[in-house]
Amino acid sequence: MRVTQSMLSNNMLRNLSNSYGKMGDLQRQVETGKKVNRPSDDPVVVMKGINYRTALGKVEQYERNIGEVSNWLDTSDSTLDKVNAALQRTNDLLIQASSDTTTDEDRDKIKAELKQLRQHVQDLSSTKIGEKYIFSGTKTTTAPFNKQTGVYETDPAFEKSINIEIFDGISLQSNTTPLKTFQSIDDMFAKLDNATTSTDFSNSISELNTNSNDLLTIRADIGARQNRVELMEDRLSAQEITTTKQMADNEDVDYEKAITAMITQESIHRAALSVGARIIQPSLTDFLR
Repeated sequence: MRVTQSMLSNNMLRNLSNSYGKMGDLQRQVETGKKVNRPSDDPVVVMKGINYRTALGKVEQYERNIGEVSNWLDTSDSTLDKVNAALQRTNDLLIQASSDTTTDEDRDKIKAELKQLRQHVQDLSSTKIGEKYIFSGTKTTTAPFNKQTGVYETDPAFEKSINIEIFDGISLQSNTTPLKTFQSIDDMFAKLDNATTSTDFSNSISELNTNSNDLLTIRADIGARQNRVELMEDRLSAQEITTTKQMADNEDVDYEKAITAMITQESIHRAALSVGARIIQPSLTDFLR
């Protein structure tokens, strides 16, 4: 087959076009720091990148979820710690009121303080995070203690747990449901409103101890969940680091290799231009030379 000048020129132009394309790709990689800048550059890398981003998005969502759980648990524990402090003060007052040396006038003062402690615990039972009551089970828009009726709610929904997904297939209860304990504490205070003798006050000490122990059990459960939250935070953090590294290995360029490849391609391109200048003769004289 006869090789014509036109064939040589077309072949040279085709090679130059490919060279320009390779140079452009390498320059974009160096500029953006990414191996691929269009899906057509490498569909496999693009699909892996999508999967890594999806996995990273899930990790970030779980981190937000676990942050919410941690906030609820911390607030619940700190609130119940205040309730415990109120019960400790109540214990001191009951011991004082149970003494035979305490006068009726002093007992009236003690009862006045006990009334304030009762209201304090009622207020603590209606603690909120944002617009949600943390001790109201799934009825987070309703306070567990109804100030208008002066009693605690009895709807079973106030005892239901709220579970939040913190990992694939793993959920953790974010709320605490001490409504029965709050009710028992309030019943104890109600009896003390009618106490008059040292015996009346001393008889409530055992009930107070029971309520304190129940409160301790609830806080121990919160503590166990707080420990699990810390473990899951570490696990999610490790997975986030691993996924981010995998995504970087998949998409980010090795600058040293990319720059070397670009310099090499530029040298090849210059050589191709030099050869092309000889193939495409600028004049008939050059062609006949």
